[in-house]
Amino acid sequence: MAPSGSGSIKRSCQRVLYWIPVVFITIIVAWSYYAYVVQLCIESVENIGEKIVCLLAYHLFFFMFTWAYWQTIFTKPMNPLKEFHLSYADKELLEREDRGESQQEILRRIAKDLPIYTRTMSGAIRYCDRCQLVKPDRCHHCSVCDKCILKMDHHCPWVNNCVGFSNYKFFMLFLLYSLMYCLFIAATDLQYFIKFWTNGLPDTQAKFHIMFLFFAASMFSVSLSSLFGYHCWLVGKNRSTLEAFRAPAFRHGADKNGFSLGFSKNFRQVFGDEKKYWPLPIFSSQGDGCSFPTCLVNQDPEQPSTPAGYNPSTKSAGETHQFPAKPLRESQSRLLNSGQSWSEAEGADDKDKRGTSNPAMTIENET
Repeated sequence: MAPSGSGSIKRSCQRVLYWIPVVFITIIVAWSYYAYVVQLCIESVENIGEKIVCLLAYHLFFFMFTWAYWQTIFTKPMNPLKEFHLSYADKELLEREDRGESQQEILRRIAKDLPIYTRTMSGAIRYCDRCQLVKPDRCHHCSVCDKCILKMDHHCPWVNNCVGFSNYKFFMLFLLYSLMYCLFIAATDLQYFIKFWTNGLPDTQAKFHIMFLFFAASMFSVSLSSLFGYHCWLVGKNRSTLEAFRAPAFRHGADKNGFSLGFSKNFRQVFGDEKKYWPLPIFSSQGDGCSFPTCLVNQDPEQPSTPAGYNPSTKSAGETHQFPAKPLRESQSRLLNSGQSWSEAEGADDKDKRGTSNPAMTIENET
């Protein structure tokens, strides 16, 4: 009983510690609200018109920032569907077999009817020993959450949550509105910050709030702008942070642009088709998080031609919009000449021959 009790206490302490960065951000934001609204606008700004405009604009940025931050923190990450979990019989069968060709055949049989195109770097089916499931494309196991997260981007300590398919749009809006929040404060506080150094302000406590408010807003603006710019680049390339560091592997090898469909479609995968929802922290991302269209030429002959369950629609136009499952990318046109892909013009016998060749697969855990 002692080890179990000590383990429970340790986990409870860890959960409390994980909230420290969120509490820190909350305290900074609460102080900035007091410093800007009370000390700057109410106490220092004398022009009534300027005071009203600043307060209205500030509260708009503050509301959108808080809303996006809340959604990023409290939106639970999505986990793989039950179809990707091993059945009780498959679990027992996998545990009984030695780690060899027999296990490879079991995983191959389970993954055959699943919309999976990625592999491990060694060409194996991506399998999670802890969650006992076949990993969907772009899914990774988070060591902090101790579960597999769909389209995992990273685990962010500042939101105490995994950023993935369910809340990546919220995370992007959180970065956007926090950057706008800081830039607005720095821009409107600048003239009073200058007055502080030229002794243009009365010697009150407001002077120190105005000075530190400008420094804090400026510093956060620099760090947020670089982080937001980086994630804008990731959205444009349709990559996650993990995929930017390690390109996803397909049957033909690693391909950092394997999921990129062009900027417009990449953007809409995250923000959706309806423009009215783009600036709002409301879920509107396309797909189910378990399957994604790719731009690969040589598709897996063991898998369906289009990912199952992926059927994004254009609601604003009132018509169904299906992403092409395997559009040809210019950078991969060389694959047609290297014999690694098949085309409709080839005979059925050639297709069957290619369909029988499979890489050796082993159980390989990824984190």
